[in-house]
Amino acid sequence: MKLLIDLSFVGTNYCGWQKQKNKLTVQEVVTDAAKKLFGFDCDITGCSRTDSGVHANKFCATVAKKGENALQTTVPTEKIPRAFNNFLPEDVAVNGARFVAEDFHPRYSVIFKEYVYLIYDRAERDPFSSKRCWHVSHEFDDKAVEKMNAAAAYLVGKHDFCAFMAAGSKIEDTVRTVKYTEVVRDGGFIKLRIAADGFLYNMVRIITGTLVEVGYGKLAPEKIAEIIEGRDRRAAGRTAPPDGLYLNEVIY
Repeated sequence: MKLLIDLSFVGTNYCGWQKQKNKLTVQEVVTDAAKKLFGFDCDITGCSRTDSGVHANKFCATVAKKGENALQTTVPTEKIPRAFNNFLPEDVAVNGARFVAEDFHPRYSVIFKEYVYLIYDRAERDPFSSKRCWHVSHEFDDKAVEKMNAAAAYLVGKHDFCAFMAAGSKIEDTVRTVKYTEVVRDGGFIKLRIAADGFLYNMVRIITGTLVEVGYGKLAPEKIAEIIEGRDRRAAGRTAPPDGLYLNEVIY
C-alpha cells in the first residue's frame, strides 16, 4: 500500500506544486521532508498542479518509495503528520495520513474538487491578508453580490469551458462538469466557492475576473451563458491574480 497525505500550504513563496528546475515548489519541499522522515527517496504524486502563489486548505498527495508503488514504514500512521511536519517549512503542513491501495491515484481517482477564491473589497488595503486575497478598491453592495451569484449559477452543469481557459493552453478536451457555485459576503471578503470534476488552466481565476465584471455592472449575469456558448476567451473577463485562490476540498 502507499501513503495518502492531506496537506495545507501558503503558496506565496512557491512556484506552484510541480517540481521545476531552479525554482522552489511545494512538491520539492515535501519530497525532501519524506526522505528525511522515511530514510529513502520517495515519489510524491499530487492531486493537482497549482500555479505560483496559489494556496491550499486541502491538497492530497501519495507517497511511495522511489521506483516502487508502495511504502513501508515503522512510523505509526497516526503519528505521521506530526513527524512529517518536523521536516517541513512553516508555510506547509501535513494534516492527515492514511494508507490506500496501490492502484489509487491522487489525481485520476478524484470525483470532484472545490476551489475557493477570496476578494477583499475595501478601499484601504489589509496588511494581514496581503498575498492571501485579491484586493479591489471598489466595494460591492448586496445587489452586486446577488448579481455575481446569479451569474455564477450559469456555470453549473456540463459545459465546454473553453472561454474560461488561459489562451495558449494545449488541452483539447475542454468540457467539464461544475457541480455547484456560490458567491457570498463573508465579513470583509467576497467568497466564491466552485466545485467541478476538473478544472482547466486558470479556469477559476478567469471565472472570478468575469464575475467581478458582473459585480461592477459591466456584464449582465445572463451574459455568462453567451460567453460559454461562444467559446471565445476574449469575451470573458480578466484573469484574477493567484493570491486569492485556494484548493479547498478534494473528494474521492
